[in-house]
Amino acid sequence: MHGRSVERVVYVVERYLPGVSHVQLEQQLERLAQLTRGTPVQYLGSTIVLEDEACFCQFEAPSEEAVAEANRRAGMPFDRIVAAVAVSGATQREGRES
Repeated sequence: MHGRSVERVVYVVERYLPGVSHVQLEQQLERLAQLTRGTPVQYLGSTIVLEDEACFCQFEAPSEEAVAEANRRAGMPFDRIVAAVAVSGATQREGRES
């Protein structure tokens, strides 16, 4: 049996936050997660690139503007919002011996 990939459109929010500590950023992201619970904008998670002082957050939402508004309400600055395709899935290998 082969695994299935599932694709969905997400919005990626790019942030470049020089001088913001990892701890501060995590606190801000938790606030963002709390403010979007129960709304049409679903916060999916983030990737923090410490060396570049960058953060990339993923959202499911009805529009780019809805994502922008949610980030503004949370007080989270951003540089760009782009539509992207999130791909996830599991792969099972047939015929592989343990």
